[in-house]
Amino acid sequence: MKVYKRCWGFCLIAAMSSFLVAGEVEIEKNLTKAIPSLKIDRITKSEMQGVYRVESDSSEVLFTDENGSFFLTGELYTTIGGQLNNLSEVRKKQLRADKISAIDTKEKIVFSPKGKTLAKIAVFTDIDCGYCRKLHKEVPRMNELGIEVSYLAYPRAGEGSESYNKFVSAWCADNKLDAMTLAKNGRSIPSKQCANPVLDQFKLGRTLGVTGTPAIVLEDGTLVPGYLTAEKLATGLGLL
Repeated sequence: MKVYKRCWGFCLIAAMSSFLVAGEVEIEKNLTKAIPSLKIDRITKSEMQGVYRVESDSSEVLFTDENGSFFLTGELYTTIGGQLNNLSEVRKKQLRADKISAIDTKEKIVFSPKGKTLAKIAVFTDIDCGYCRKLHKEVPRMNELGIEVSYLAYPRAGEGSESYNKFVSAWCADNKLDAMTLAKNGRSIPSKQCANPVLDQFKLGRTLGVTGTPAIVLEDGTLVPGYLTAEKLATGLGLL
């Protein structure tokens, strides 16, 4: 039996065991022997006959034969029904939606509408990123339009960087929203340390395919890279 479920942030790791069929055991054994750094999360049969999908702690998905002797990376498409569909992107969207919805609200810095919430977005952000700061200026208008904005940490320079430490300080502040806004406006905030989800969220972003900031994730798991005005985002969400 193999434990595959991961837990992000402060939640406890839950034990969830499942039996692997013989082929999946062989795939895991051969791949991890050849690639010791590979941390496999899940092995499933893909939509293509005889081909398995291997998901790991990397954003890159492997497609392998029935015993892991051969594999390739890339996107899996289908032409069934006479239409071209990207099955890999469908799977990625589902994974993003599942992973982000599993994060407890207490582990996010959330800017909520005063009235009814009509849509929710999660934003992987870097405090010092210029377009992240520009996007933050749109948050009040997004809230007016009924869009809830949840920030997740993605300090691009990595663990221990200045941007990383700023995010930790904002997270540990008595008022996270005020601290985040001050930091986004280029103002200094008191340096603080506490238990925080910054590193976990940074790793999660990489797993979900985030390569730059800001990276907006919609409720259905769609990844929208880069800056958008509040009106353009609301229009895309069908709110205008």
